[in-house]
Amino acid sequence: MSDTAFDYVIAGGGTAGCVLAARLSEDPSVTVCLVEAGPSDVGDDAVLELSEWMHLLDSGYDWDYPVEPQERGNSFMRHARAKVLGGCSSHNSCIAFHPPAETLDDWEAAGATGWGSKDVLPLVARVENNDTGRGHDGPVRLRDVPPEDPCGAAVLESAARVGLPTVQFNRGSTVLDGAGWFQINAGEDGKRMSTSHAYLHPILDSRPNLEVRTHCWISEILIDDVLTATGVKYQRPDLTGYDTVSARREVIVTAGAIDTPKLLMLSGIGPAAQLQAMGITVRVDSPGVGENLDDHVEGLVFWDASRPMVTTSSQWWEIGVFARTTPDLNYPDVMMHYGSVPFDMNTLRWGYPTTDNGFCLTPNVTQGRSRGTVRLRSRDFRDRARVDPRYFTDTEGHDDAVMLAGLKLARTIAAEDPLASWIDRELAPGPEAVTDDDLLDYVHKTHNTVYHPAGTARMGSLSDSLAVLDPGLRVKGVRNLRVVDASAMPKLPPVNPNITVMTMAEKCADLVRGRHS
Repeated sequence: MSDTAFDYVIAGGGTAGCVLAARLSEDPSVTVCLVEAGPSDVGDDAVLELSEWMHLLDSGYDWDYPVEPQERGNSFMRHARAKVLGGCSSHNSCIAFHPPAETLDDWEAAGATGWGSKDVLPLVARVENNDTGRGHDGPVRLRDVPPEDPCGAAVLESAARVGLPTVQFNRGSTVLDGAGWFQINAGEDGKRMSTSHAYLHPILDSRPNLEVRTHCWISEILIDDVLTATGVKYQRPDLTGYDTVSARREVIVTAGAIDTPKLLMLSGIGPAAQLQAMGITVRVDSPGVGENLDDHVEGLVFWDASRPMVTTSSQWWEIGVFARTTPDLNYPDVMMHYGSVPFDMNTLRWGYPTTDNGFCLTPNVTQGRSRGTVRLRSRDFRDRARVDPRYFTDTEGHDDAVMLAGLKLARTIAAEDPLASWIDRELAPGPEAVTDDDLLDYVHKTHNTVYHPAGTARMGSLSDSLAVLDPGLRVKGVRNLRVVDASAMPKLPPVNPNITVMTMAEKCADLVRGRHS
């Protein structure tokens, strides 16, 4: 067993981990080790070619987590989580939204001091290279999707006719009611601008103070008798045993909203009763670890097209539609993506027809009130966690109501010309689904996720017993241990959150450097 020491050990080479590794290693006087369970994406076009992203689902690059049986949701659904350097920025589509100011201010109001819009939004400029956004000199290229899909153009025109004007995203304020071509984090050559590609690839051969270890699956965070994180233990790539890597200053966990709480619990940080039931020594009784699982649950309206759909695309999901169900909201509670491809992943098993030439709108609940859990399946780090999103279980019926509004809005848009002329027939939920009960029965069986789990190790005030992290992203009860990824979010923003996670990692780098400057 080898035991090497670095100033900082980053546990997880995902979206946030790559940002953090690049930023901390800018200082040549410190050493950084990034440990990732999956492979590198360097030179791997299966990962880097954005238009091919859907092939990564249920592949060797995907942890492909099943969900626990759902009381009111789709028990067949699976959570795609990336097993590759760059995390979900290397794996999912590259829909790019700035963090909404309203969400950041909500975080701060809930106890995450220093995370309001005035403190966080300026950091977007460090992330992005955007002709129209907040920053021009960051490593991540953001650009508008070329408006080259005629069916997509019809979606926008029909949406405008029902009161959702055509807009452009990332121009400052949050879009409340409108539709437009997405911005994406991708180069003009079609290569995705993941955090691995944008932050790490340019420096891998030029920074001797940075070491990236791939194919190294972390089994636990090492914590000494005085509750100080001292490093991590991981399974060697050849599977012959385990190595450790020590941290002189800090361990920073960036394993994502499913694997971060799992790793904390395996290391003795979590709800005491659950850990004791697994035979794990309790180091810190932290009841919020694995709780508060937030997500964007996604419905589907799917049509057979009456004329040929596009055969090339930047990423096949190129338009976003936002709406409010009541005019008093300061955020859109309905978001839908327009897909120019057939999407029968969750409908075919229930007998709904499909097509080789179709398109869809996928309404989702942006500010859902249902909350789920992530719990251990066993004390073996190789066992997948128990992921229980508990979709549509909020007691007020809020999520059902918003989803119904979204399904009906999608149909309303589709009934307007010019989009109506693109439709041969509705395949799902189908014309026989008319009543609210019909639609809810359909969506509870067939919904998907937008793959945005969050909140499972959330930050909050020191007095908040369910906040796992303080506003400095430090794990309460353990020294020299932080978390930065979507698990740290108090709640999801009402948009795709990948750029928000990158921005959080930029702020985390400031917090870490500030401590040790």
